[in-house]
Amino acid sequence: MTPPLKTPGSLPSRSQRSALRNSIPLAIITAVLLDFCFPVAGPMPRWHALIAWVALIPLLWALLRERAVQHPRYIRRAALTGYVCGVVWYILNCYWIYQTMLYYGHVPPFGSAGIVVLFSAVLGLYFGLFGLGLAFFRQRFGIVVALALAPFLWTALELAAARITSVPWDQLGYSQVDNLILTRLAPWTGVYGISFVLVLANVWFAGVWLARKQLRDSVRVGVSIVILVLLPLSARWSEPGASATSDYAVLLQPNIDVEPPDNWKGSEWQGNISWLTAAARQTCTPAFAGMPVPETPPPAQSCPENTPPPGIVLWPEVGSWMRSDDPRTLALLRTVATSANAPFIAGMEGEDPAGIYNSAVFVDSNGAVAGRYDKIHLVPFGEYIPYRDLLFFANHLTRQVGDFTRGRNRSVFQTGGHTFGVFICYESVFADEVRLFAKNGAQVLVNISDDGWYGDTSAPWQHLNMVRMRAIENDRWILRDTNNGVTTVIDPEGRVTVSAARHTITSLVARYGYKSDLTFYTRYGDVFAWLCCAVCLLALIVGVLPARRPSDGRTSFSTSAV
Repeated sequence: MTPPLKTPGSLPSRSQRSALRNSIPLAIITAVLLDFCFPVAGPMPRWHALIAWVALIPLLWALLRERAVQHPRYIRRAALTGYVCGVVWYILNCYWIYQTMLYYGHVPPFGSAGIVVLFSAVLGLYFGLFGLGLAFFRQRFGIVVALALAPFLWTALELAAARITSVPWDQLGYSQVDNLILTRLAPWTGVYGISFVLVLANVWFAGVWLARKQLRDSVRVGVSIVILVLLPLSARWSEPGASATSDYAVLLQPNIDVEPPDNWKGSEWQGNISWLTAAARQTCTPAFAGMPVPETPPPAQSCPENTPPPGIVLWPEVGSWMRSDDPRTLALLRTVATSANAPFIAGMEGEDPAGIYNSAVFVDSNGAVAGRYDKIHLVPFGEYIPYRDLLFFANHLTRQVGDFTRGRNRSVFQTGGHTFGVFICYESVFADEVRLFAKNGAQVLVNISDDGWYGDTSAPWQHLNMVRMRAIENDRWILRDTNNGVTTVIDPEGRVTVSAARHTITSLVARYGYKSDLTFYTRYGDVFAWLCCAVCLLALIVGVLPARRPSDGRTSFSTSAV
């Protein structure tokens, strides 16, 4: 006897209810696995990057297995499953927001926790859209096509997170920043191409079980594709040699408290200015080779005799008294530049009739102000308050750094035949914006930042890895000067060459080089990610078109209820 067909309004069977109960734990497993793909506390062990190759398998299994598809409300259940995964992942990955709100925003513990949950609830929608889209493709086109579209959908949603909500924090591809093979894609596709490959690998492993029958004849094709991808990369299996250097920089790390009062005001001002001026003339300082080791003093560097003047001296983004229109500040900038006989880039407040900015002021080796870059991509609730009347509590967050005006031009600075591009703090997570400095002629990139807001959480290390990816995408050295760490120099392969100890008043003397060639990504930006969006849009259009009816009257697509 043929069992009765389930109608869209029929209740789920016991096995279908069990499938739903099992889907949520699988989504949470993926969220936990994804969290360990990124720094949790301190530098990430390299083997954690391997987790990214399998982290999505539980979620894919929950979304695409046959028992889940049989549920009468399959698509909405898939969206819920993806959403739960996203919310849990953002809570785990961005838990540091709690500390920032609690200690620097002076929001009570309950409110700080609520902000983290609200933040995660909003950004978790991207994972919900991933579940929704994948379920729709599964229902319309079948398991094989749904699996094939998963990498395109994931990449498109990463681009949406960068462009719509402006929080592209820890995109999946960043987990492979130490993978010197896979990062060869970044100069062509940006971090998005690496995310695509990782999702493709997860899809392949999941598909071995989800679509055993359908994939039986395509195994040879899959293996062939893998071989074709790996062959061009085989010449880079060994780690590249050290990148050539031609100059050295002095990166000043003042370790100023985020909250006032700080010791760069009042009676101690002159003594601290004397330190700054003397530190700018350093030619050799203790430093770690590679990442800093917590609670360990850096070893002494071996430095050559008769060192010429530095190519650049840097002062980080930091809440201090420096203002671009203050005569005392201008006198200090002139003193530092002329005493070191080097150009000087300093983070400070910029001002003009249009407003107050978070700026980097460039002073040439003669002490003359030669330019200023005003930060364009400001941090909401850190540098300006959206919906100020509604979100009155957030005034605490901006009382130290001010309520800034957005900059307008991605200007670069030129001196001695070399060109520098400066991006400030949070701007480093926007790949398509950072590349414009290199496109505008910057031969070396400078990142000044105050990561003191993050405390001793995962955030400073996550932030560092995203900066490292910018070096790879643009084939540029990056000089990263921070208030309290991680102050470091990054080579064009994304490797941390030397770094200073965190939470110390110190300076870092480090070698770097200049490069002028433009990568494909520097020239054209997120072309690959936009192509992924186009593929998804095309699949969606085909999917919503009326189903074709063969001559025997049967529809060619499943029309299960959502």
